[in-house]
Amino acid sequence: MSSQNNQSNWDRARASWMASSERAKGAWTGFKEFIFRESVLEVAVGLIISQAFTRIVNSLVSDMISPFIALLPFFDRNLPQKFLVLRPGPLGRDAYNTIQQAEEDGAITMAYGRFIDTCLNFFAVGLVLYGLARFYAFVTKDSIIKHSTKCQYCRKEISEKALKCGFCCSWLDGREDHETSALAPPAPTQ
Repeated sequence: MSSQNNQSNWDRARASWMASSERAKGAWTGFKEFIFRESVLEVAVGLIISQAFTRIVNSLVSDMISPFIALLPFFDRNLPQKFLVLRPGPLGRDAYNTIQQAEEDGAITMAYGRFIDTCLNFFAVGLVLYGLARFYAFVTKDSIIKHSTKCQYCRKEISEKALKCGFCCSWLDGREDHETSALAPPAPTQ
């Protein structure tokens, strides 16, 4: 009886192992199909390129633009280090040389220099991307920048090339001005 019991335990363990390995193979196959789809690879490449592009623009702002801003009379030092102390920390120090000292003391600060630096980064990225889009349009004769207009009926922004509004479903070429239904009486002929 004991050998038969051992055999049935082995059979159940083998069946469980086989079912688990089939589930793992199915999961692996699904994962491979998901990862190697064309759109996922395009997104991955786009994210990697955008990360490198962000580093370049950050360097442009911090190494090329910020030094000129620091020449202005009210920016007498490194722009990201400019801050105001709104309330001193519990140690009650009167002055802080850096924002890190103020934060370590628990002071409440307004880091307006970091904010200005971040805004400069944003505008630099926007300008560079706009320039790249214009260059792409010049080289390929295909515009990335899509011009829009407002629908004359619902006033929503739609593509300049649209024939029908995607919001209110109105035709933009004048079809709404006369009845085109099969139930409508025929238009008078002249």
